[in-house]
Amino acid sequence: MRLLFVHPGPLLYTNVFLRLEPLGLELVAQAARSAGHAVRLIDLQVERHADYHRMIAEWQPDFIAFSCNYLANVPEIVDLAKATKLALPRAFICVGGHSASFTASAIVEHGEGAIDCVLKGEGEPGIVKLLAAVAGDRGAVAKVPGAVTTDGEGPPPGFVEHLEEIRPARDLLRHRHKYFIGVLDPCASIEFSRGCPWDCSFCSAWTFYGRSYRLLDPQYVIEDLASIKEPGVFIVDDVAFIQERHGFAIGEAIARRGIRKKFYLETRGDVLLRNKEVFRFWKKLGLTQIFLGIEAIDEDGLRKFRKRIPLGKNFEALEFARSLGVGVAINIIADPDWDEERFRIVRDWCMAVPEVVNISINTPYPGTETWLAGQYQLATRDYRLFDIQHTVLPTKLPIADFYRELLHTQRVLFSKHMNWWTVPALARELAQNLVRGQTNFIRGIMNYNKVYNVEKMLADHARPVHYQIPVSPRPETNALPVKGRELYIHRHRGRAGRSIDDATEQFVDATRMGA
Repeated sequence: MRLLFVHPGPLLYTNVFLRLEPLGLELVAQAARSAGHAVRLIDLQVERHADYHRMIAEWQPDFIAFSCNYLANVPEIVDLAKATKLALPRAFICVGGHSASFTASAIVEHGEGAIDCVLKGEGEPGIVKLLAAVAGDRGAVAKVPGAVTTDGEGPPPGFVEHLEEIRPARDLLRHRHKYFIGVLDPCASIEFSRGCPWDCSFCSAWTFYGRSYRLLDPQYVIEDLASIKEPGVFIVDDVAFIQERHGFAIGEAIARRGIRKKFYLETRGDVLLRNKEVFRFWKKLGLTQIFLGIEAIDEDGLRKFRKRIPLGKNFEALEFARSLGVGVAINIIADPDWDEERFRIVRDWCMAVPEVVNISINTPYPGTETWLAGQYQLATRDYRLFDIQHTVLPTKLPIADFYRELLHTQRVLFSKHMNWWTVPALARELAQNLVRGQTNFIRGIMNYNKVYNVEKMLADHARPVHYQIPVSPRPETNALPVKGRELYIHRHRGRAGRSIDDATEQFVDATRMGA
């Protein structure tokens, strides 16, 4: 069959700070290609809808799969599916991805017949079985593991048995130079591990993977890394180097091969402190940026987000990260109940630390424990606003004032790193990018005021809403509370599902609140 894999358009922050290679979609596309199908891929982060419509007219695909990792993309995907069904009525249209897994039935319903199936869970094994059913007996589609159709839902999705069996189809991307994260421009993406053993209340990584954590074989990682031409590499792991010896094994193989890249990774403060030596080693290998999810600057905030790392340990982790001589970015979660004084306190703290500080908005997402209660408090159910840059919960301040405070805070923090004192160092980075013809980051900086302004944010709330995220019926007062494990997409396999040694398992249990 002729297959087309589609990544939807950019979100608000991808127009300024980053635009990442669609690694997950490349893996699924390669799984389909390995099964003997003819495959193409289009990424609407860097191409237009007109390019998509031209491609389907020329390629005439039999099967079209949309990636839906972000709720904010649901309306775009549904509308594209409807338009595609009119143009290619016999084509089978599927949606998969992280957010689609938690909203599968709703997406099928929104499609009004245009979306034949939503495929939950990891896409690599699911797509092969789904394609076999579509090519043979379409009546069997509803029996495919992870499949959700108007006829029902198949068995639970299965894991990829061996993560090393498939290498991403990087050759299918038509504009590889368009991907970047900050000054790493261009930047590819790579996976060292999959899943997360913690269970933060605001996150759905652990509910998607059933609290599993799997490591890729270092030799596979090196072969994949050696194939990457971009000088920058973003390590997509939810938490990098949980298992220290795995990080050393990959790093030592990189050193032996003489691979030179600039690396960007995300990790937790307690992991950084526990495994200092592996991070020191990676600094020598080219680690240039670390992103730390601090989330809150007080103990109450950490408890709310169920991060069991003491506040002092977070600050200690920042000190250690600074000592490495790498760029450090941190995330703070703004709560809709913040008032002017709370914003001022956060601004003062952020200005007192040297790190780049990103502020996202507390947003209940399907698949998270915050969704269980938060869904009944929503001020809007417009999918497009679920991007952690808009507030979907009622605000203590009038919403216009909340956005003014938020954007003022973000602009103050942005200007901290874009001033006369920082321009020389930044200019050197940008000049190196320009020599290579890379303008993604500098264009993002120039777009900042267009993307982040109060009038635009308020106008986003005023747009007509055609698709709303559904909420569950309110439970009876005596109903048993829903447990986090009931949100799992992939079945929880207990200790056997986590590729970490016993000491690390004990460390994880000691630093999680859901134990």
